[in-house]
Amino acid sequence: MFKPLSIFLGWRYVRSRHGNGFSAFISASSTIGIALGVTVLIVVLSAMNGFERELSQKLLSIIPHVELVSVNEPIKGWEKRIDKLQTESSVIAAAPVIKMTGMLQHGLKLKAVEVRGVDVSLEKQVSSIDDYIIAGEWQTLKNSKPNENTIVIGSGVAAKLSVALGDKIQLLLPPPTGNNDVKQVFSAPITRQVEVVGIFKFGGTVDETLAYIPLSLASNVMGYDKDETQSIRLKITDVFSAPKIARQVAYNFDHYVYINNWTRTQGHLFNDIQLVRMVMFIVLVLVIGVASFNIVSTLIMAVNEKQGDIAILKTMGASSSTIMFAFIAQGLVNGVLGSLLGALCGVYLALNLTDIISALEQLMGITFLSGDVYFINYLPSVLQPNDVYITVITALMMSLLATLYPAWRATKIEPAQVLGQL
Repeated sequence: MFKPLSIFLGWRYVRSRHGNGFSAFISASSTIGIALGVTVLIVVLSAMNGFERELSQKLLSIIPHVELVSVNEPIKGWEKRIDKLQTESSVIAAAPVIKMTGMLQHGLKLKAVEVRGVDVSLEKQVSSIDDYIIAGEWQTLKNSKPNENTIVIGSGVAAKLSVALGDKIQLLLPPPTGNNDVKQVFSAPITRQVEVVGIFKFGGTVDETLAYIPLSLASNVMGYDKDETQSIRLKITDVFSAPKIARQVAYNFDHYVYINNWTRTQGHLFNDIQLVRMVMFIVLVLVIGVASFNIVSTLIMAVNEKQGDIAILKTMGASSSTIMFAFIAQGLVNGVLGSLLGALCGVYLALNLTDIISALEQLMGITFLSGDVYFINYLPSVLQPNDVYITVITALMMSLLATLYPAWRATKIEPAQVLGQL
């Protein structure tokens, strides 16, 4: 594309530009602006990638990917049904679960919670809750003695009730209702004394609202038989295809069920991440565009300064394309330098973003992300090469576009008119 003469002239004009202080300032500002835009865009995209990773790997490690919930009658023979579901290529594991909304009482203190009745062994295959146990053990949730009920609660629930491992608390659950029986709706709650055998700390509101009890206890409260369950939870291969996979699995499931997936309960987090990614990309591309179009000012000044040189070159036989490519090459120097400098800084910051933010938190004594509010207490970052390539190519393309008008204008200079004024 560029002829050797064009490159030589462009480089010569770049070097001579440093003699003009104002032109040098405009040129440097465009280069720095492009570099800053590229750097910040790479860092922001990496942070968004980090949040997506944490969403899929941490939050969705205990939130059901897909859930098949019975509509009227409980799901019977859940063990055989789970074996059949696990033959699906998109299903990693399956486990029964019974969900109830109840209250926990310790002394005069009450806390509303979502209670999940789970099979202790199978739940570990679809959930990573065992990894977040900070007191006790997950396996002890299984009733070891007759007439002894156990519970695993979140750290927020434990703090609210002021209980510790081994304490006994009251579990209050609404009685199961059926056939619109008014007496059952207004009857006294079912109470069970349970022992706290485990406390988990996950982060966010999960610690404040979630509790686990054995499936046998939940079945007893709901009046289910041993082989019956309220719903079946699935862990799938691709969490971002959950709605599609849920429909495929439910189509082959021979029971009338509601189809739930994580996008209905936690999908707003993923949508927020995508929205922020798109908005920040547009804003920072505009920043790069503003910096790139400083090149226009630089090149227009260069064209005005070099009118005599352009006229002489034209009288010596230089073609319009040679002149045009010379100024394009001159302008692209800013874009290339800014893009490369920004890419290097952006890659370095993205790879060390978590440590940098952590150091700033310690230095300033503040917390940017609180684990009590969010499901993570640090700023994650995942650098993807495609983000770097797209950002650099975008900056280079905008720099190239900014050079076209001044370069075209240089070709319209009339040698006779310019030389006659000298």
